[in-house]
Amino acid sequence: MPRVVRLAVAQSGPIQKDERRERVVARLLAMLKQAAARRCHLVLFPELALTTFFPRYYEAERADMDRWFEAEMPGAATRVLFDTARELGIGFSLGFAELTPERRHFNTQILVDAEARIVGRYRKVHLPGHAEFEPQRAWQHLEKRYFEPGDLGFPVWRTMGGVMGMCICNDRRWPETFRVMGLQGVELVMLGYNTPTLNSMKPEETAATRMHHNHLCMQAGAYQNACWVAGCAKAGDEDGYDLMAGSCIINPDGEIVALAQTSDDEVIFHDCDLDACAFLKQTTFDFAAHRRIEHYGLISSQTGAVPPPE
Repeated sequence: MPRVVRLAVAQSGPIQKDERRERVVARLLAMLKQAAARRCHLVLFPELALTTFFPRYYEAERADMDRWFEAEMPGAATRVLFDTARELGIGFSLGFAELTPERRHFNTQILVDAEARIVGRYRKVHLPGHAEFEPQRAWQHLEKRYFEPGDLGFPVWRTMGGVMGMCICNDRRWPETFRVMGLQGVELVMLGYNTPTLNSMKPEETAATRMHHNHLCMQAGAYQNACWVAGCAKAGDEDGYDLMAGSCIINPDGEIVALAQTSDDEVIFHDCDLDACAFLKQTTFDFAAHRRIEHYGLISSQTGAVPPPE
């Protein structure tokens, strides 16, 4: 029997700075129910799905930003999402800002099964942006100020009939992200993103080029690791700052098979046959047969590029 996961990607429209958690969760619930009505098994929500993209705002005292973080998951505002998913028999993956009991701060995504159990947790490893206020920027990108780099690596989980992994936003631009999960046999990678439509440090770069980069790295990750990849945006005009849309589902050949058409709340669907990963895993990307790790030492022994001497 084929192992088919009917996947829904629940793109979110913008979340404004003053929008309450309860109102945001009501929007997520509406998309969850839409996916359940289509008999989906699993729903992917975006990065920081419960709040505006708050790293664009500077606070001198980092603790003043704790209001954007979730100290419990589920908590008072999000418990209804878990309860409804359990009633509908549908799993989901949700991104949020996590405040741990030790008061550590992470950009986190969880994987919840159809019985509303948290079966996987990922914390964003590749934090973009900067840690201090930079006046030359049209807007700030202070992820390095408000989050720690993830401390869980890139795990995968055998759940809901397949081998599943997660990453978040900027992680998609780093091939190591997908390869580490590929080396664990991943069949479906889910990621949420909040990505500015334009680059404030490179104004000549077009929105079309930015979207090309967005899809290119996910398509390469899917093909080079013979897995499905789903990307889910929070999109549109947040407090006057535009976030790109382009949510998509990509097959193991690197082809986009479902693509969002708006910058609003929108659900896209696809039947993801996990057995479709097998051919490339057993041929072109048979890692055991073809990888040459004796030549890859630089990947894990240095960070910055070191050109040869002149």
